[in-house]
Amino acid sequence: MKQTIDKIDVDGKRVLMRVDFNVPVKNGIINDDRRIRMALPSILSVLERGGSLTLLSHLGRPTGKGVEPEFSLAPVALRLSELLGVPVSCSNDDTTSTIILRENLRFNAGEKLGSSDFASTLVTGSDMYCNDAFGTAHREHASMVAVPEAMQGKPRVAGLLLAKELQYLDNAIAHAEQPFVAVLGGAKVADKMGAIENLLGKVDTILIGGAMAYTFLVSLGEDVGSSLVEKNRVLDAKKMLEQAKQSTTTIMLPTDHVCAKQIVGRVEMTTMHTPIPQGLMGLDIGPETIKTYSGILKKAKTIVWNGPMGVFEVSPYDEGTERIATAVSEATEQGAISIVGGGDTAAAVSLFELESKMTHLSTGGGASLQMLEGKAFSSVALLDDAL
Repeated sequence: MKQTIDKIDVDGKRVLMRVDFNVPVKNGIINDDRRIRMALPSILSVLERGGSLTLLSHLGRPTGKGVEPEFSLAPVALRLSELLGVPVSCSNDDTTSTIILRENLRFNAGEKLGSSDFASTLVTGSDMYCNDAFGTAHREHASMVAVPEAMQGKPRVAGLLLAKELQYLDNAIAHAEQPFVAVLGGAKVADKMGAIENLLGKVDTILIGGAMAYTFLVSLGEDVGSSLVEKNRVLDAKKMLEQAKQSTTTIMLPTDHVCAKQIVGRVEMTTMHTPIPQGLMGLDIGPETIKTYSGILKKAKTIVWNGPMGVFEVSPYDEGTERIATAVSEATEQGAISIVGGGDTAAAVSLFELESKMTHLSTGGGASLQMLEGKAFSSVALLDDAL
């Protein structure tokens, strides 16, 4: 357990807080402010106890060659000011305002490089460091690692959101109540291979969906038509299925598929078992698979879900993901612990308005996946342990 911001004295102190305000912004308008709202408990904990704040975040993927206006954090500062009801300064020069949001860290190439020189420019005038950015906890960037290293000797603590994320994801694996089911989807086997390997022997069942399922099916000799397949991962997929047979974990693959010639709505589609003919691609799990997976999920006591079951952004290929989300929510209502991680998965759950029916919706896709892989975070290891 790490020391948290609410447990240390901040009265009269300036807290340097790394947050994850990497929100979708288009033409200066924020389309989803959830990540800003999720950081409010830590921010308010400081403000209500007499502290001041310098907030650090990145936004999007600027080149690192200086200011790029389309990636400015100014709209975020405005939204945060509205949520708090107090002014928020968006500046790298302001050192006196109660709340300062420095401009996009990634305007400086030193952020992604983990530069200690860049870190030294960030820590000036700060009395303590707080990491509340779970979404970038797996990154060894300057604000995540070099900054707490530069502040050695001063308090370095976890924010309330980071602590909550670590607690849920760590406990879900280490102290899971059986049956323990993992749902893994998305496009790439490569992204989930480490998680599958780590979960073997820990979960009872792994339900696989999304395009990654077709690489597994090809490894079993199935014809999947024009479905997305990572040819360089077929042998890895086959090896993983063989390892599962030697463990207590059952890996399940889709038995039927919603197929079409292209990923667009209002196109002729068909549901079929393999073999899938050339020219057709699997874009969602079929009704038979939905029924099987939902039955398993409704009996689960612990569920970890990372990755959609199909191309949920395009109707009607969202049905598999929506039905699985519904099954997870129903299991949660019956007392199961459900943890949803991954940007696409969280977006899907929000789209289906089931966000409030999950035990925990993670703010970090890559970070939650790395935790499922059993990997530690350097950024977290640098924080003070709880007394």
